[in-house]
Amino acid sequence: QVQLVESGGGSVQAGGSLRLTCVASGYTTQLFMGWFRQAPGKEREGVAAVDMYGSTTYSDSVKGRFTISQDDARNTLYLQMNNLKPEDSAVYYCAAGRFIATMLETLEYNFWGQGTQVTVFS
Repeated sequence: QVQLVESGGGSVQAGGSLRLTCVASGYTTQLFMGWFRQAPGKEREGVAAVDMYGSTTYSDSVKGRFTISQDDARNTLYLQMNNLKPEDSAVYYCAAGRFIATMLETLEYNFWGQGTQVTVFS
């Protein structure tokens, strides 16, 4: 089992920045980890993910603005979000799983955090 706890959400003006943090505990070896988001009335979508080797992938909507990273122990996941836009507003979830073929596919991930709200106002 893996437990995930996110923090760092909040409200920010368009163009601003936020950093999300996700701390993983439990059996954390060989994990793929990612950030997903869900806006009201929309499906949950993949934002960024990192595989067990450290390779990253991003959705087109955030590429160049968001950066996913981990600490050296790979137990803490970060999402640095710059140049935020109102359409980035959503609940952001940290997720983890193993043997993932499609890194931004929601259904591939077994473990989820509780979510943290990000609101970007214009």
